[in-house]
Amino acid sequence: QVQVVESGGGLVQPGGSLRLSCAASETRLIAIVMGWYRQAPGKERELVAAVTVGGHTSYSESAKGRFSISRAGAKNTANLQMNNLTSEDTAVYYCNAKFDPARIYWGKGTLVTVSS
Repeated sequence: QVQVVESGGGLVQPGGSLRLSCAASETRLIAIVMGWYRQAPGKERELVAAVTVGGHTSYSESAKGRFSISRAGAKNTANLQMNNLTSEDTAVYYCNAKFDPARIYWGKGTLVTVSS
């Protein structure tokens, strides 16, 4: 079973920054896509950003211009740099690693709280 582990969450003031990190334990295969999702209280989980093994990135409208997802080459890691955070960004952030349509793995999440 592939394990996905997130880190880097915490409490930050509005306007601040955080960097989330994710690593999947699979060493033989490369995830075709790694993504960051988030779920705020009372809301559905939503995609924040994703990056393919080739480096193509995509972002939600709320993340564009503020967040940046990166991946160190063909590795099963993905970082999410979040800048200019607002209270609307408060959520549990989950990392997702997709190896193929039948093998998609989720981390347990890391809490990001934006508050003064």
